[in-house]
Amino acid sequence: MNFFRGVMGGQPAGPQPSGAETIQKLCDRVASSTLLEDRRDAVRALKSLSKKYRLEVGTQAMNHLLQILQTDRSDSEIIGYALDTLFNIICNDEEEEQDESEDENPQKQVDDLGVQFTDKLIQEPENVTLLLTMLEEFDFHVRWPGVKLLTILLKNQCVQLQAIILVSPMGVSRLMDLLADSREVIRNDGLLLLQQLTKNNAAIQKIVAFENAFERLLDIITEEGSSDGGIVVEDCLILLLNLLRNNSSNQNFFKEGSYIQRMKPWFEVGDDNSGWSAQKVTNLHLMLQLVRVMVSPTNSPGATASCQKSMFQCGLLQQLCTILMATGVPADILTETINTVSEVIRGSQVNQDFFASVNAPSNPPRPAIVVLLMSMVNERQPFVLRCAVLYCFQCFLYRNQKGQGEIVATLLPSTIDANSISAGQLLCGGLFSADSLSNWCAAVALAHALQDNLTQKEQLLRVQLATSLGKPPVSLLQQCTNILSQGDKVNRRGSKVQTRVGLLMLLCTWISNCPIAVTHFLHNQENVPFLTGQISENLGEDERLVQGLCALLLGICIYHNDNSLENYTKEKLKQLIEKRIGKENFVEKLSFITKHELYSRAAQKPQPVFPSPEQMLFDHEFTKLVKDLEGVITKAVHKSSEEEKKEEETKKTIEQHDSIVTQYKELIREQDSQLQELREQVSSMSSQKELMQSSLAQQLSQIQQHKDQYNLLKLKLGKDSQGQAGSQADGAQVNGLQTEELGQLREEVEELRRQQATLHSQLGEKETLISTLRSGSSQEAGDATGGPVNTDMTQELEALRSQIQSQQAEISQLQTERTELLRRAEAKSSEAGVAGGSSEDSALLADLEGRLAAQTSETDRLKAEVQGLTEGRAGMEQQLASATSTVAILQAEKAKLQGELQESKKEQDDLLMLLADQDQKIHSLKQKLKDLGEAVDDDDDLRDQTDDDYDEEEDDEEKDD
Repeated sequence: MNFFRGVMGGQPAGPQPSGAETIQKLCDRVASSTLLEDRRDAVRALKSLSKKYRLEVGTQAMNHLLQILQTDRSDSEIIGYALDTLFNIICNDEEEEQDESEDENPQKQVDDLGVQFTDKLIQEPENVTLLLTMLEEFDFHVRWPGVKLLTILLKNQCVQLQAIILVSPMGVSRLMDLLADSREVIRNDGLLLLQQLTKNNAAIQKIVAFENAFERLLDIITEEGSSDGGIVVEDCLILLLNLLRNNSSNQNFFKEGSYIQRMKPWFEVGDDNSGWSAQKVTNLHLMLQLVRVMVSPTNSPGATASCQKSMFQCGLLQQLCTILMATGVPADILTETINTVSEVIRGSQVNQDFFASVNAPSNPPRPAIVVLLMSMVNERQPFVLRCAVLYCFQCFLYRNQKGQGEIVATLLPSTIDANSISAGQLLCGGLFSADSLSNWCAAVALAHALQDNLTQKEQLLRVQLATSLGKPPVSLLQQCTNILSQGDKVNRRGSKVQTRVGLLMLLCTWISNCPIAVTHFLHNQENVPFLTGQISENLGEDERLVQGLCALLLGICIYHNDNSLENYTKEKLKQLIEKRIGKENFVEKLSFITKHELYSRAAQKPQPVFPSPEQMLFDHEFTKLVKDLEGVITKAVHKSSEEEKKEEETKKTIEQHDSIVTQYKELIREQDSQLQELREQVSSMSSQKELMQSSLAQQLSQIQQHKDQYNLLKLKLGKDSQGQAGSQADGAQVNGLQTEELGQLREEVEELRRQQATLHSQLGEKETLISTLRSGSSQEAGDATGGPVNTDMTQELEALRSQIQSQQAEISQLQTERTELLRRAEAKSSEAGVAGGSSEDSALLADLEGRLAAQTSETDRLKAEVQGLTEGRAGMEQQLASATSTVAILQAEKAKLQGELQESKKEQDDLLMLLADQDQKIHSLKQKLKDLGEAVDDDDDLRDQTDDDYDEEEDDEEKDD
């Protein structure tokens, strides 16, 4: 214990041991002590010396401390001391100055020392896994030092430690549990740890996101007060940015989890915007960056459009526009909000339309676009704010032809309102103001109103400007060229270059792909000499960019020239270049644009970000235009008139060939559709034929059943007649059985009535069937096997008709037998009256006569029904005859259709022969072009595909035949 008192600051007798010796003795004590208390005291002493003797403790004690973490895990106190000691020797605190070190850069040595100890610790991946298991301990004195130690390790060697944690079982899950810790200090340090862990590692970012990180972080932000929260909100937002930036998987997960809707309350700022703390400004700045990450132009178009739609539907865009038009908002927050709104509406028609409807809270209300443009052309506004407004205007017009038309319409004479300020007036004012930055911004903004919109380019040619009193108005196009030619009058050389570059970019965008605008530009006799003069001069480095843009403008006049002006045709302009400039010199000046440093910077991303106003020279969309036009203009300048004529002839020939091929394709496609329809008709008629055959078989079986029933009825009636004839010999027996026989007769008559009703319904069904057969016969007319089928159907219908006639004969015979039976019954009644003569017999006879009268009336009714059936049968025969004639007509039409099909095949063969001749001619023309050195695309694949299609059609037709 005396030893430890000496180490901890006591006054032992004798000479004091050095720091290295003391640390060596402590390490020996840690390694050799068997008592936990001795090891704990030794580790505590190492912790107290670890800051002053960082190198010695790290060199001698690190392995012993790691061994303590493995062997003494049950004692949280010694584990906490060991973790604190490791943290002290690895941490690079600026306040540790290395006791009066005379090194020129002591802090660099300190940093290197921390990295060296970090490399030594993570050299064995098991050490990192051991530290991760320490986080499972809930004890504050273990968990908190473990979090701090892992954080500093990630700061020193992030990539190596990320790889170890990624393969460690449950490594990321243990770190995510820190966010659920109820102790704020551990939770907050856990946020810092996860910030370091998720830097530039997409795999870990995905794991953290799927560990429910978004839900936990948004809950913490809400609990801490959202934008009014403290540093914890800032840490959460930085972690969210790490998880979402350049990670499409996490962005999609964030959107599908409906987390975008939870961002809206962050931007609900109150009416009193006077008190903005620095922390609130930082938080809102990060929140706006988080929104921009979800709708960045670098994301995939589908993901960006989906996020833009969600932001509009949940009201987030509306909330951002409210901040945009609010008063008292700090300048940097306003600038970032403008940039955020820009990317939320970029390329989204719905969001762009909403933004166009936003009005500023002024009296009278003005559109937000007009208010923003007023800031852009105001030279007293901050530079970054003006750049943000320009970006917002560009995003509003991006792929928005409706918005482009509305902006250009404010410049047209019929729509100008003298009592209000419009966007077009502000752009014209900025275009011709004394501020070169306003000139450049207005020119670029107006160029975006014409981007890829031929209609608006032509409409803008109508704009007339009144330059001064007493002079006639000039067109906007001519005024731009006038300013270019008068650029030397500007005193400041830098401003002159920026203004001229902006106007040249506007003119190039305007007349590109618009022959009418090229004609208007060339119609002014001063424009071409001015351009040739600018290009041919030997000017300084600053003017070379202007020369390149003039060369581009002149090249567009050649490439998109429709030769409507005799003095400035394509050939004459090329001769002018060759005489006054030289083709090689012209191409060299043109190529200088893409070699410029600021051109490469502007081509990287759409947002205009420039360190200073003087470097604001190129627009992102204009760099795309230069890239598309540089090659074709160079090619057009070097081509001779003969080559151009040959190329035009070749183009015409190819166009004719394409039109012929298109006609053939359409013809073949039409024939394919006709053949397909015929196949479908054949298939349908075959199925209907099978259905009719089955229906006919069913009807035949039903007729047979009816015939059997009639035969049975006939036998019954015959037996009853024989019984009545035998009973006439005995009058008393007849009188005694007459009532019973009459009852049987009545029942048989009722049975006959039911049978006749059944026959009536069945005959109606047969009429329906015959109608169906007739329609089916008309549909089967185009079938190749339709003739035999119709013959079979006719035979079957004839058999059915004969069977119906036989049934009718049987019914007539039955009626005759019934009449005979009634006659016999009346004879028996008369005989009974002569033999008896009593009053009972008279009554009985009267009753019998009444019943016979009823039976007679019933028999008459049955006869009427039979007559109706006979008429129905006649109608059926007429329908059958009509169906037979229809089948004959359809067969004739089928034969005609087959003849037309043969003619079509013959015509197709002739067309294919003509196509082969055309292909041979085109092949020879292409060979000539190849011999002349021109690059020609082969159409062999198209021809092969056409031949294959034709072969397949012939195979299908052979199968059908």
